[in-house]
Amino acid sequence: MIRSIDLFAGIGGIRLGFDQAFGKKIKTVFVSEWDENAQKTYNANFRDNIEIAGDITKIDVREIPDFDICLAGFPCQAFSIAGRKKGFDDNYKGQTRGTLFFDVVRICSAKKPKVIFCENVKGLTIHDHGKTFRIIVGALQELGYTVFSKLLNSKDFGVPQNRERIYIVAFRNDIAPSEFIFPKGNDSTKTIRDIVQDAPIPTKYYLSDIYIKTLIKHKERHKAKGNGFGYEIRDLDGIAGTLVCGGMGRERNLIVDNRKHDTVPTTHIKGKINDDGIRKMTPREWARLQGFPDNFKLILADVHLYKQFGNSVTVPVIKAIAKKIKGVLDKNGGID
Repeated sequence: MIRSIDLFAGIGGIRLGFDQAFGKKIKTVFVSEWDENAQKTYNANFRDNIEIAGDITKIDVREIPDFDICLAGFPCQAFSIAGRKKGFDDNYKGQTRGTLFFDVVRICSAKKPKVIFCENVKGLTIHDHGKTFRIIVGALQELGYTVFSKLLNSKDFGVPQNRERIYIVAFRNDIAPSEFIFPKGNDSTKTIRDIVQDAPIPTKYYLSDIYIKTLIKHKERHKAKGNGFGYEIRDLDGIAGTLVCGGMGRERNLIVDNRKHDTVPTTHIKGKINDDGIRKMTPREWARLQGFPDNFKLILADVHLYKQFGNSVTVPVIKAIAKKIKGVLDKNGGID
C-alpha cells in the first residue's frame, strides 16, 4: 500500500487523480488545507475520517505519519501572471504564500518519501528570470531527489480548457529512473459543447442586459489603454480559457445558450435578462472543465465553487502523470 499526504489540498483534485490512477493501492494518511470552505467541499467528497490540518507552517512534522508520496499543489498566486507575481515575497493575510514550498521541503526532509509531486502555474518557470524555479529544483535535489518537470496543457487531456501548468515529479535518488517520460495527452477533440449541462439552465446564470452593457464599456476602456482585459464569449465548438478564481474569471468564459430557459429573474438584477442567450457557465460546467466527475458533490454557494474550481487542478492530467509514476514505483519502488 502506497501512503500519500495531500498538502495545500484545496478540494482534493490532485488526490482524486492519484486515487484514480492507483486505485486501491494508495491511501491518504494526512491532509492539510487552511481554507475552511475548501475543507467543507473536501470533506463532502472524501469520507475517510481524516481531520484536515490547517496552517501547514504550524504543523510539527512529528504529527505527520510516514508516507511514500507527497502531493503538493502549493499556492500559485505568488507566481501567477494573473496575480502580482511577487514570488517568494508574496504575502496574503499574514501568510507568505511564496515560501510555503519550503514547508514541503521541511516535511519531506524529515520523512524522505519516495516521490514528491508538485503542480503550479506556468509563470513559476519564468518568475525572476527563472531563478525561482532553479531554487525549487535545487532544494529538491539537495534533499536527495532526481527532479523531472514538464509543461502540459489540459486541452490535450480530454477537457476543453486551455490551461498550461508546470508539473514537477521528484523521485528519491535510490529509486529514481534515468528518465521519466511525461504523458503527452491524446485527446484534444473535446469542446465546450461536450460539457454543457442539460437545459433548462437556471435563470440566475443568464446576464442582464444592463450588466452586458457594463462589460462592453469595461472592455472598451481597457482596449483603449492597450490592455486585453474584458469579457469574452466562447464558441461552443471551441474551448474555454483558463479558469481563474477571481476578477473576470466567469466573464472570460461566457457562452451563448439559446436553449429554452426562463426569462423571469430569480435574483435581484438591474434591467432584464438579455435576449441573446448570453450566460455564465455553471459551477458544474466548471467542474467538468477541470475533469471532475459528475458525482463530485458541490455543496456550497456558487461564489465559493467558482473560486475552488479556478484554484484546482485538471484531474485527467494528474491521473495521466500518476499512472506514469505508478509505473516507475511498480518497477523500482516496491509496490506490492
